[in-house]
Formats: sequence, structure tokens, C-alpha cells
Amino acid sequence: MNAATPDIDDFTRPWWDAAAEGRLLIRRCGTCGRAHHYPREFCPHCWSEDTAWERASGRATLYTWSVVHRNDLPPFDARTPYTAAVVDLAEGPRMMTEIVECAEADLRIGMELEVAFREEGGGVAAPVFRPARQISGRLSPPATGTAAR
Repeated sequence: MNAATPDIDDFTRPWWDAAAEGRLLIRRCGTCGRAHHYPREFCPHCWSEDTAWERASGRATLYTWSVVHRNDLPPFDARTPYTAAVVDLAEGPRMMTEIVECAEADLRIGMELEVAFREEGGGVAAPVFRPARQISGRLSPPATGTAAR
């Protein structure tokens, strides 16, 4: 067990199971209709407990980032430098994550991103984001079930 190993409980298990299958889930409120992330059993906007899992598109835009050059906790120490980021999911919520497959010089606020999944070991996969692929001026569907390297 290391710092990248999540504490999975009965409530968050669907989220982690979906991530292991290459799908990103969010919660949506049945009362106010707003989506939220991180997963919780109530809506942080209206406090309703009428929330449900929903598959997210996997699309996001970069809100902010910081390049981490030193981290002493395994496995992060072996990943430095890496880009810690906050992204705006297409469905509305903000999410903390990591940007992969993108040089620091190419990062831009508002850049279009797509989800990828990195194996963390023990059947756990973590969502990370990479620059969205463009095909003929349109975004291609996000890759699913792929592991970031």
C-alpha cells in the first residue's frame, strides 16, 4: 500500500470499478439537476440525498496546474516532474487530477483534455487527463480503457 492507493468503501466502489474499466463517473442530483465531484451521498448544492451515478463524457478543460518537481512519497517520487492540475469537466464539476502526455510548455488554461486511466496496481486505476485528440477540426471520442504511461 502507498500514497496512491485509495481507501475504497461500499459507496465509492462503483466509481473505482468504473475507472478500472476505463469509465469516469460523476454524481448528479435528481432534485436540482447539478453534477458534482468528488463522489458523495448528498448534493453539495442543494443538500438533497437524491443523487445517482452517471457516466461522464471524459471531456474537460484545463483550469489550472502546477508542475511538481519534488515529492518524497512513493510512488510519486518516481514520477517527478509531473503536472498536478484542476480541470473543469464538461458536465460542470471541477476535478483534481494529473495531466499526462503533454509538455509543460504546451499547457494552456482552457485547453481541451480527455480522460485516460493509469493503473496504480491491485486492480485500481486512476483517472488522469491528456490533450484531446483532434480529427478534421472536431474532437475524436475519448479513448476508453487505456492506461496512461
